[in-house]
Amino acid sequence: MLTVGEVDSARNGFDPAKMLTDWDVGTTSVLPDGGTLRTFEVVAEDKDIEIAPGVMFPAWTYNGRVPGPALRATEGERLRIVFKNYGSHPHSMHFHGIHAARMDGVPGAGLVNPGEEFVYEFDAKPFGCHLYHCHALPLKRHIHKGMYGAFVIDPDPARHPDQADVARSRLYGTPENAQWQEFVMVMNAFDTNFDGENEFYAVNTVAHTYMNSPIRIAKTRPVRIYLINVVEFDPINSFHLHANFFDYFDQGTTLTPTLKTVDLITQCQAQRGILEFSFAEHEAGLYMFHPHQSEFTELGWVGMFDVVEDVA
Repeated sequence: MLTVGEVDSARNGFDPAKMLTDWDVGTTSVLPDGGTLRTFEVVAEDKDIEIAPGVMFPAWTYNGRVPGPALRATEGERLRIVFKNYGSHPHSMHFHGIHAARMDGVPGAGLVNPGEEFVYEFDAKPFGCHLYHCHALPLKRHIHKGMYGAFVIDPDPARHPDQADVARSRLYGTPENAQWQEFVMVMNAFDTNFDGENEFYAVNTVAHTYMNSPIRIAKTRPVRIYLINVVEFDPINSFHLHANFFDYFDQGTTLTPTLKTVDLITQCQAQRGILEFSFAEHEAGLYMFHPHQSEFTELGWVGMFDVVEDVA
């Protein structure tokens, strides 16, 4: 049960295949105290997107894409997010992290009217797999329309001397991190007739995209997935990996697994975590992943890992 045809990624302005590894690391500068200031620029805009072949959805987007840019920083940095609202409704950015009340992105504290802008600024903590989303009212409408994205804070190995090796493996740009195959997967869904029930489910927006274009995996290198659930109208989502097991770090805020050797985890809305696994002892081939809600699978949220001997 697959959709027929192809989605025009060029028209959408984003490609789910590239989204898997497309981290927005912003720009950096040095603060007077010698610390790092990392700056991001995010724009809200209304945009029609294609979520399945021939199926358009009137989205509200961050930087013209759903999910929004996958923001990535390092623990302890000062973050500055310049947010401009070019949309037709008030919007905000609420970050799942630690910050002052005035930076919370809720009505009265960082809610931005059309044509205006706001600068969110706070320290990057705690490390982990987080997210951001609009917190304007009605909340369910703003989230469902596409206003969410991944927000990952890598651990600073110097702050975790007892687990520095593990921390370095998560720190973007290090040789240890480059050994991993890392992917960001945002589980989402779309109510195309606005009746409060979803008609399409996906990872990174386009139904069946990773069935039609399986994710290439080198069996010699470990895999790390930053998994985030933002499905509206359904209380629980899940991730099941076929023919394999993984370690799970709930919310990514620990360097040791919160669950070991499992093949399925569940997430409520806004719950997220890190999955780590390997195909080193497997034969090459196509290995499926999907939620264990069969309806979600049949309506678009299903994909394949194409495990090969090596990736050029």
